[in-house]
Amino acid sequence: MDRRYHRGEIAVQERAGVADRAAHAERAIGTTVPAVAADFLAAQPMIVVGAADGDGRVWATVLTGRPGFVRAVGDTAVTVAARPRPDDPLADVLADASGTGVRVGMIAIEPGTRRRMRMNGTARPTGGGLHVDLDQVYANCPKYISKRTPGPAAVAGRDAAAVRGTELTAPQRAAVTSADAFFIATADTEGNTDASHRGGNPGFVHVPAPDRIVWPDYPGNSMFMTAGNLAVNPAAGLVFPDWRTGGLLHVTGTARTIWDADRAAAYPGAQRLTEFAVTRVVEVPGSTGLVWSAPEYSRHSPELS
Repeated sequence: MDRRYHRGEIAVQERAGVADRAAHAERAIGTTVPAVAADFLAAQPMIVVGAADGDGRVWATVLTGRPGFVRAVGDTAVTVAARPRPDDPLADVLADASGTGVRVGMIAIEPGTRRRMRMNGTARPTGGGLHVDLDQVYANCPKYISKRTPGPAAVAGRDAAAVRGTELTAPQRAAVTSADAFFIATADTEGNTDASHRGGNPGFVHVPAPDRIVWPDYPGNSMFMTAGNLAVNPAAGLVFPDWRTGGLLHVTGTARTIWDADRAAAYPGAQRLTEFAVTRVVEVPGSTGLVWSAPEYSRHSPELS
């Protein structure tokens, strides 16, 4: 895949007035995994994966395992020794061995050090895991990541059934509005998928209605890969980890960037807003089997009134 920005990304960069900065940041996008990045991946107990299902809905999920479950294969591929549990919305998608593979976006994040690495490519199932041939590899801005460290494996909720719906329940709305982090998956018009992190102090995500989620767009790396994808394809998927229990709240729908400065002014630190329309919700208790320590919030996250 051509590593240059696509038209949606360029349009958003230009509208935001950061085209020059974005052109400089583009140099960080590679197609191979450097040795230091391979070492980083091998030390991680989690990775986020985004992909579209057969109906074009985009979802994001979190896979976990003992450090070493994600490994670089040469410098152009990675293997992941895990797949989602059966009731995860991406379980069937990532297990499908037919065709030419599934376009995925991935982000490996180390909350204890706030380091993160994004990888996009094509995934194929292998045994109980995935083999991913990579198109894009790059490190990313560590702002807005809350520090936390992994703890013992979670047991509670592992046998509970997934809860499905078309809008957020009251407890789910409370979980979203108290979150300090979530992950978003998007795709361009060709299906090339990307996964990214969004973080801030608890309360930075708003739920104005059971089928609406709004969050601020804070200053970042100027690449605008998420907003650029949304400019050409509004399909998006969110996943909110429950860091205390290992549960995952998956939400799919459509999203758009709101450029209205007056609306953004109501959100401290926001340059723009993203508004997400919920179409489906899947909550999977105890999904990851991994729990984390209490967070240390990023000093870069704007204070909320």
